[in-house]
Amino acid sequence: MGSSETGAYEGFSAEERAAMKEYAREQKKAARRGSRADKAAEALRDVLAKIAEMQDSDRVMAERVHAVVTATAPELAPKTWYGMPAYARDGKVVCFFQSAGKFNARYATLGFSDLANLDEGTMWPAGFALTEVTEEVEARIAALVKQAVS
Repeated sequence: MGSSETGAYEGFSAEERAAMKEYAREQKKAARRGSRADKAAEALRDVLAKIAEMQDSDRVMAERVHAVVTATAPELAPKTWYGMPAYARDGKVVCFFQSAGKFNARYATLGFSDLANLDEGTMWPAGFALTEVTEEVEARIAALVKQAVS
């Protein structure tokens, strides 16, 4: 959230406001969709369109993440969430890909919600920085997603 050098709260950044507006549009669009199959097909198209809009390196990573998540956990339904590709069970997001460009960050993020079964003791990671998706990273993503939905 926006803050000055003194730490005073200045409100939401332009990127945060845009993400909230995008979320509201997603909810309205989802409410207007027809059958369950139509909803799933349109949600997948929305995810693929969001990925296609990304800058080169983000797009390449998002494409690989999408392929790994959908192959590893076909029970997760692709959908957009605050304008990001996300993967949900029963309509609730389990994991998502946040491009570096989304909030002008230096890396993309693979994030997991509290619905992901990644619990390990009293503290565990729920977000992972991505700068490149190699074969090793794909294997790690697949293992995390498999555990998340177990």
